[in-house]
Amino acid sequence: MTHRDRLHLWGLLGPVTLFLGVFFLIPLLTIAVYSVLTPGLYGGVDWAFYHWNYGRIFGWADGIDEVFEPVYLQILARSLGLALTTVLLCLAICYPVAFWVARLPQRWRMLFLFLIALPFFASLIVRLYAWLLILKPSGLLNTVLLATGLISEPLDLLYTPFAVVLGMVYIFLPFMFLPLFAAIDTLDAALIEASADLGAKPWQTFLKVIFPMTLPGVVAGSVIVFIPAVGNFIVPDILGGAKGLMTGNLIEQQFLSSRNWPFGSALAMVVMAVVLGALTIFATRAKKAGGAA
Repeated sequence: MTHRDRLHLWGLLGPVTLFLGVFFLIPLLTIAVYSVLTPGLYGGVDWAFYHWNYGRIFGWADGIDEVFEPVYLQILARSLGLALTTVLLCLAICYPVAFWVARLPQRWRMLFLFLIALPFFASLIVRLYAWLLILKPSGLLNTVLLATGLISEPLDLLYTPFAVVLGMVYIFLPFMFLPLFAAIDTLDAALIEASADLGAKPWQTFLKVIFPMTLPGVVAGSVIVFIPAVGNFIVPDILGGAKGLMTGNLIEQQFLSSRNWPFGSALAMVVMAVVLGALTIFATRAKKAGGAA
């Protein structure tokens, strides 16, 4: 590589590297450092090493200044469960719809792609408050069910894990659909026809041909949905209440309400480590499954 090529390469990569360094690595390192510092008396930090922030989460707290509370691990487990449920529901909804849209004529396909992206034109808060009006005891859904006689009293839908999952599925559906559509749209129809000609049943064709070929889209969509779903705090705050508390809400409370920045940073680092570990396992298994297929 010549000197001119190196300068050209640095000219291309330099702005991106600078952007990631300033807006990603530096904040990440700041959070990592804060997670092992002593909480300040009135907020902020005291610059002294303090490992009890993690002990308060995992159980080695001293029992005097910091007390181990299993509720933090329970909230983390709940967040992972709700995020995984969101991924599975988004996948179950988007996979067949992506197949249907990919088989439409070009003009209709563009229309439905526009409709998929249409929610981005409205504010997220406005859309969530619309669900608040739909799910509340005197809301649209309960009013219709009562009027039709299907129920005798309003259903308790709001401020439940069900409402949280519903809100997150509604928000993240486009993020799952677009990678799936891109993978399905590039399917080689000749391979599907060849599978049928060789005597494979439809479910065998799906498992042996279609799913392995669309697996990159499944993995991409699952990752794009899972990561923001784990740390989401807007949906649980509006639709979940105390029953739908997730790690994102807990971290927000530590930074803004309790002003315990070190403990909030420790929670953020734990969530990040758990998510990275889960994604590594998922990506490794998906790669093996794709290679075997």
